[in-house]
Amino acid sequence: MPRAGTDPACGGDGVRGGGSRIVPARRWLPLLLACAAAPLAAVAIYAATLPPLDLSAARARSVVVLDRAGELLRPFATADGRWRLPATAGAVDPRYLAMLKVYEDRRFARHSGIDPVAVLRAAVQGLRQGRIVSGGSTLSMQVARLVEPRAKRTAVAKLRQAIRAVGLEQRLGKAQVLDLYLALAPFGGSLEGVRAASLAYFGREPARLTAAQAALLVALPQSPEARRPDRFPDRARAARDRVIEIARRRGLLGDDEAREARAEPVPTARRPFPMLAAHAAEEALAAEPSREVIRLGLDGRLQASLEALAAERAAAAGPALSAAIVVLDNRDGRTLARVGSAGYLDAGRRGAIDMSRAIRSPGSALKPFVYAMAFEAGLAHPETLVEDRPSRFSASYAPENFDLTFQGTVTARRALQLSLNVPAVALMEAVGPARFVAHLRSAGADLRLPREAAPGLPVALGGLGLTLTDLARLYAGLARDGEMPPLAPEAGTGPAPAASGRRIAGPVSAWYVADILRGTPPPDNALPNRLAYKTGTSFGYRDAWAVGFDRRVTIAVWVGRPDGAAVPGLVGRLVAAPILFDAFARYGGETVIGPRPPEALLAASADLPPPLRRLAKDQPAEGGAGLRIAYPPDGARVDLGLASPAGRGARPEGEGVVLKASGGVPPLTWMIDGMPVARTIRRQSSWVPEGAGFARISVLDATGASDSVSVRIE
Repeated sequence: MPRAGTDPACGGDGVRGGGSRIVPARRWLPLLLACAAAPLAAVAIYAATLPPLDLSAARARSVVVLDRAGELLRPFATADGRWRLPATAGAVDPRYLAMLKVYEDRRFARHSGIDPVAVLRAAVQGLRQGRIVSGGSTLSMQVARLVEPRAKRTAVAKLRQAIRAVGLEQRLGKAQVLDLYLALAPFGGSLEGVRAASLAYFGREPARLTAAQAALLVALPQSPEARRPDRFPDRARAARDRVIEIARRRGLLGDDEAREARAEPVPTARRPFPMLAAHAAEEALAAEPSREVIRLGLDGRLQASLEALAAERAAAAGPALSAAIVVLDNRDGRTLARVGSAGYLDAGRRGAIDMSRAIRSPGSALKPFVYAMAFEAGLAHPETLVEDRPSRFSASYAPENFDLTFQGTVTARRALQLSLNVPAVALMEAVGPARFVAHLRSAGADLRLPREAAPGLPVALGGLGLTLTDLARLYAGLARDGEMPPLAPEAGTGPAPAASGRRIAGPVSAWYVADILRGTPPPDNALPNRLAYKTGTSFGYRDAWAVGFDRRVTIAVWVGRPDGAAVPGLVGRLVAAPILFDAFARYGGETVIGPRPPEALLAASADLPPPLRRLAKDQPAEGGAGLRIAYPPDGARVDLGLASPAGRGARPEGEGVVLKASGGVPPLTWMIDGMPVARTIRRQSSWVPEGAGFARISVLDATGASDSVSVRIE
């Protein structure tokens, strides 16, 4: 009978008994296996009771707004106020990733979520020292703790992390687990993820970091609050230097490189996150609140440069003044830059108000479109003589020039370049203010009249309201040979939108206006004949405008107080025009001038056809009645069978459209969309249209009197 204590037991060797007698292996081996299997079974049972891991909260990110090249314009905090920007291993400096793995988890690529070697090392060191010397957590276990945080760090919580780590790697794979760490790791305060930390502490994306910066970002998550460099820079430096030393010993850094990294200062303050195109970003987020990544068509480099320009010039112009700038790509109508104010966070200038979308009076900035319509209707030519003299256009309306002087007889070209008021009102009277407003609205501009009053002659001098963005689009139409650019959304960088099909002018009249505006005297210290531009100053010195274009881009500038208060000396030419020319300089490249259409008439005033030599008011000739188009009437639809499927693309047979006039002094000149089609001593003619569509029919007599109608050919 064996002696007491000789049977095998889970806690003893159980090999010998009674001196030299050996206990057979078949008796102690099953017990030993049972002792080993019992904890594993308990772990398996515990793992089976755990609910599925919910990753929805962990996958929530800060909304980021990017420019057309994918560069960050502005991030938004999460709903709980955290800065958790999307980040992946492919967008992070490889040296940072190497340091992270060497410092936190050297066998990350080989283990399945738990590193047995690290766990055993931590246990042995803890037994020897009587305290925790090193942790056995892998990056996967740290991600598990971040995804499913526990209030207390107990043995059960550690076991739960280990089980979750294995499950995460099986479910997501190594790459996605690493990406979760890069997005969720804490860096102190409201910063989560390496991208938010890199922007906050270094003001740069984590794609390119110095060795010292990478080491600091590796060190912070272990104790993010105690090592915050903006509060405890000495602790942050000590932790960073430990990472640098480990990286040196592991061969990631050379001795000289490590020495330079230790000498690099630690940041002692957080930098603000980028806030470029703040107004456009908020608009885009409001339109698509569920998207985490919003791509705008803006050029981030240009946006940043023009925001700095607006802030600088507004500060120099005076207190409470703001500025707005819009840049359009004339090729496809996309917005390249939109500066809504002189500083989004500048409360003194009411920077939160987007002045690029505010309705304001444009002053003289709409005059070019009055001239364009007059050229289109055959009422005038750039060399037509106009009178700039004291004139009364109604019982109470007698406009004056800005400087209270008059130039006498000048050409239409000179009148527009000097922004003379009397000629502009005379042309508006000939064009018709109601027709002018309707034309601009049909082109896509949202014009606002005071209290919805009927359009009057003061519209020529800014007696209505519109936005800076709409004004830029109108001028872009001139730059595009009269064709309005498509209304391209700011969000998205997909294919260019289809052509709008709307026109602000014909190619000839658009070129006439552009050619005139290129000769406008530039502001001080600017080169002449480089830019087609126009300025405007609203009544009471409330708004200063300047809009310019070449074939590439159109840039529009506004300066004023957002509350609409008057600012003495706020003149478009003095305040807004220098900003416009500086904005073009910052855009860069050489200005490109559009080619002259072959139909454009280049002639001196004396060489023009008699009706175009001098602008004359439409009045009856001696002993005769006033000139009027008797047929077709204004707004008529003329059915020539061109709108039917069989008639599409065909020219009408017969005489086409009959043209009849009454009154006036022969010979009569008939014009279609500004181009002469017939000259006759009779008051009847005809015109054969090219196809269906809208047409503007005009007639001029020998005295310069004229009349126009718009019809639709079907």
